Amino acid sequence: MPKTIRELADELKVSKQTIQYHYQRLPTKNQQKDSQGKNVISLTAEKLIRGKVAKNQQTGSKKATNNSKENSEIIVTLRREIEDLKSQRDKQLATKDQQISSKDRQIEHLTKLIDQQQQLQLATVAESKKLSSLCENPNAFKNPQDGQPKEDIHKNKSRKCWWHFW
Repeated sequence: MPKTIRELADELKVSKQTIQYHYQRLPTKNQQKDSQGKNVISLTAEKLIRGKVAKNQQTGSKKATNNSKENSEIIVTLRREIEDLKSQRDKQLATKDQQISSKDRQIEHLTKLIDQQQQLQLATVAESKKLSSLCENPNAFKNPQDGQPKEDIHKNKSRKCWWHFW
């Protein structure tokens, strides 16, 4: 009994288009139509189409096997590349951590130097003010009661100011 394209497609578990493709490539003597003008598949045409579909399915399964082998090789290669990239990333991060630590130590050292320089500058300014006030007030070395020079730590210092040297 002749079958429709849909019935044969359902039996072979392929698409209707696949059966239609093979049906159209059959010799015209194997192509038949029913009373309504629809394509029907005779027993001879069915055998030919079944043979072609089975052959394509075998070829497809071989291709799928080859593709799965290729895919597994690609996956292995990609995993290796990922591991290499992770290793490179970890090395770069370790290097950056060392560089940051070094910079932190440099910053700390420079901060201490700046602090010391500021303290030295303050001491110098204070000493400068002290010396200028001594130079401006020569009586600072005398006792206010008797007019005699004071006995203190400044007694050995010269009373000359820097402008007296010219």
